[in-house]
Amino acid sequence: MSRLCAAAVLALVAAVNRSPFGRTAEGTAVDLFTLSNAHGIEVRVITYGAIITSVKTPDRNGRFADIVLGFDDLDSYLTRSRFFGAVAGRYANRIAKGRFTIDGKTFQLATNNDANHLHGGVKGFDKVVWKAEPFERNGNKGVVLKYTSRDGEEGYPGTLNASVTYTLTPRDELVVDYGATTDKATHVNLTQHSYFNLAGEGNGDVLRHQMMINADRYTPVDEGLIPTGELAPVDGTPFDFRKPAAIGARIDADDEQIRRGAGYDHNFVLNGGRGLHLAARVVEPATGRTLVVETTEPGVQFYSGNRLSRAPGKSGHMYDLRGGFCLETQHFPDSPNKPAFPSTLLRPGETYATKTVFTFGIAR
Repeated sequence: MSRLCAAAVLALVAAVNRSPFGRTAEGTAVDLFTLSNAHGIEVRVITYGAIITSVKTPDRNGRFADIVLGFDDLDSYLTRSRFFGAVAGRYANRIAKGRFTIDGKTFQLATNNDANHLHGGVKGFDKVVWKAEPFERNGNKGVVLKYTSRDGEEGYPGTLNASVTYTLTPRDELVVDYGATTDKATHVNLTQHSYFNLAGEGNGDVLRHQMMINADRYTPVDEGLIPTGELAPVDGTPFDFRKPAAIGARIDADDEQIRRGAGYDHNFVLNGGRGLHLAARVVEPATGRTLVVETTEPGVQFYSGNRLSRAPGKSGHMYDLRGGFCLETQHFPDSPNKPAFPSTLLRPGETYATKTVFTFGIAR
């Protein structure tokens, strides 16, 4: 490559802003990447946990606000994590008793959610520093983050080479591409765990948001929030979001599943086959901000922020009960122990590859 070409490449790469965001207790440097497009949409990502710390979008009057919950400093992410904005893995969501069997051999994972395994364990992908490289091409700005999870980490078999690519497009899309390969058979299920409040983070609860989820069925859970294995119809239940409804309309219904989740904390079985398909659409009536979620995954976990309570966040804001919602695109919880669920098993020579697209817009 000529010096001129090399300089041009460097100039393009430098167009994605990179700045320091502190150091971990072990002294590892953490970087912050800022992606922006011509419409003023801005996404900020740090290398710790591959966390999205901020997403700024306009309302119908052109006023910008940050619509994801999080913290202003690294120390808060290190000490007060609620998975705000993080990539959850090696296996997002729950695995019953932290145990599964592959080819006749049983593996015991870390248990960090009572007797169960949640979001990768005690030190999952949300609590490690990823390597990162920014890019800009064809008007898209992004960052590729990579992490190598060693054989035996949190009890998982195999060395897993994982990647997450965040791309902000000129069409106001945040595209999230996940990838992984392994040298031993293992289970993989990655997701993005941002909490959204389309009225602006710290601006009250999300109960008035209008939610549509493209699912005829969901997976009911037991008392430990482990799926029973049933794919139950949403028809006639508080889980029917096939037509838009306020998140708060039925969140306190006299329903056993609502009581078990203390609201919504359930996996929905998405309609649609292979390829990118609609998962959910959300509208915040007061500001007009909208969020459309599309994915190649078979499920989405809708969590209505039921365990938020006076949680300190950004800019001195306090996040109260149901101050944010999550739409975690994924394979189903406890799939390693549910043969009827879509498989999450990854073997050597195979490539794990999934995509989720978050599109930000305005309802006029």
